[in-house]
Amino acid sequence: MVETGLEFAVDAHRGGFHLQVEGKFAAAWTVIFGPSGAGKSTLLRLLAGLNDGNRVRMALNGRVLSDSARGFAVRPGKRQTGLVAQQPSLFPHLTVAENVGYGLEVMDRIGRARGVEEMLALVGAAELAGRRPQNLSGGQAQRVALARALAPAPMLLLLDEPFSALDGAASDALLDRLQKWASANGVQAVMATHDATDALALGAEVLLLKEGRKIAQGPASEVLADERERLRNRLDG
Repeated sequence: MVETGLEFAVDAHRGGFHLQVEGKFAAAWTVIFGPSGAGKSTLLRLLAGLNDGNRVRMALNGRVLSDSARGFAVRPGKRQTGLVAQQPSLFPHLTVAENVGYGLEVMDRIGRARGVEEMLALVGAAELAGRRPQNLSGGQAQRVALARALAPAPMLLLLDEPFSALDGAASDALLDRLQKWASANGVQAVMATHDATDALALGAEVLLLKEGRKIAQGPASEVLADERERLRNRLDG
């Protein structure tokens, strides 16, 4: 039987910070939750194949992507993973449409144009196609970065606080569309956030990180029970 999901073990140092965590993400949607400095972004970057010089072993659906003990690592562009970082990092010399189509070079012109159009429509940015990144707001740039990550149809989507520049209603609407798209296309998603409402709204599996260590993992309703109670008390108060 072919293994499904993402298995990983990482051991990384950043100055005085030490991230050491291993586990498996088998759910369609997993949230990495924890306070600032817990190691969420570092873990996502390692899973995306970035940040060399660390001890990493990971496999996606049974395919080994990294094994530092053997000196083996699949290049980031060959992993069938998409990463949306906190800072969009769009190519400034390309239009929005060209940014989104960057990973679709293997398609013909018509197929590439169709893919770009579909992804921009999905994230609510169709009207931005001809703009340059320097003419986008923070929220618009995040939408475009998401569309660029989705366009090549990754098997694994890694999201690092992807909607931090959007207001609550816009973030909720986009997250809902994204979850439906991922489910329809068989894409596994892992999202880092310090906002418990996202995890609870998604009904996701949650990995709870603190100071570079795994504290708990399980359904959001269980792992974040204290956070849910705190939010309820704030609303009632």
